[in-house]
Amino acid sequence: MLTKYELKMPHAVFSGEDALHKILDIFTENQVKHLAVFTDKGIEGAGLLDFPMAKVKETGVEYTILDDLPAEPTYMEAQKLVDQCKAYGADFIMAVGGGSVMDTAKLSSILMTDEYGIKELLDTPGRAKKCIPTLMIPTTAGTGSEATPNAIVAVPEKQLKVGIVNTNMIADYVILDAVMIKKLPRKIAAATGVDALAHAIECYTSNKANPFSDIFAMQALEMILANIETACDDPEAMDAKNKMLLASFYAGVAITASGTTAVHALSYPLGGKYHIAHGVSNAILLAPVMRFNEPAIRGKLAEVYDRCFHGSAATVEEKSAAVIAKLEGIVKHLDIPTSLTEFGVPKEDLEALVASGMEVTRLLVNNMREVTPDDARRIYQEVL
Repeated sequence: MLTKYELKMPHAVFSGEDALHKILDIFTENQVKHLAVFTDKGIEGAGLLDFPMAKVKETGVEYTILDDLPAEPTYMEAQKLVDQCKAYGADFIMAVGGGSVMDTAKLSSILMTDEYGIKELLDTPGRAKKCIPTLMIPTTAGTGSEATPNAIVAVPEKQLKVGIVNTNMIADYVILDAVMIKKLPRKIAAATGVDALAHAIECYTSNKANPFSDIFAMQALEMILANIETACDDPEAMDAKNKMLLASFYAGVAITASGTTAVHALSYPLGGKYHIAHGVSNAILLAPVMRFNEPAIRGKLAEVYDRCFHGSAATVEEKSAAVIAKLEGIVKHLDIPTSLTEFGVPKEDLEALVASGMEVTRLLVNNMREVTPDDARRIYQEVL
């Protein structure tokens, strides 16, 4: 029996030194006249917007900058920028930022001509169609949003983050230029880097893993495991940073072809209710969930060991254990918290966490080992 797989990617991806120069060609190709630039005030304050905007100004196109976006935005906060983009009448969108910026830009690209908004897409994400082209320029090596059809927004009434998935949101163009992440603070580089690591290892061990996703997930894993610590520790390690950008993109492609699992599912309540950064919440849960999953994914983890490690482990069990230990070691090396107590999450909230986490069935069904409420409870207790 032939099993069907699907792989969808951006129309064009440009990477390497001075990749930002491609902005000129992209705008010419699309005859851009009214550009909407999505970013946030942190990106502007760090001077990162200056690099792409210098190229934009060379083209002479009219533009507006939409930057009133907080970290981990609610769907209402994202909707404000969608409305501003519609009012401006943009014919092209450029996003310069991390996952929240790119996600909001992608949502705008499918809502420019419609009367409904993001709230309606929470229940029926497939109803919207691409309205205008998009260019994604990530400023972190982590979220992979530049490659995915996903947009994540907080839903306060559910105290949960929700993923809106629509293949029309896949970017038309992507620019991966390491100059955009050179001055990224170590704390942010670490959290976003581990987010990419989680994407790769989850997609490789997902129920939906397939020959397409495995190619990108494994390549991402090999590059991340070899470069994440150097890229975060050394501001001048441009080769490692460039490889992390590529790996983050590859992991995003893996998401598109496969899907994340219980790490992301159980992390969504942590961002939705406690506003813990997405990469940090994934880092906290990464090793505990992998240990829980280990009996069901042992063979896949051994394959990761064979490709990415050069150790002396001989048995499948030893290889699997070594991979999980490495994941745990990376989180520790990067000084990412491993306990929710550091974020003021009270033990009394355990049952609410379990209830919210179990609602993320879109991702829990991808987990190769079934997660029951009792299982989720034990995993949360491990990190409380």
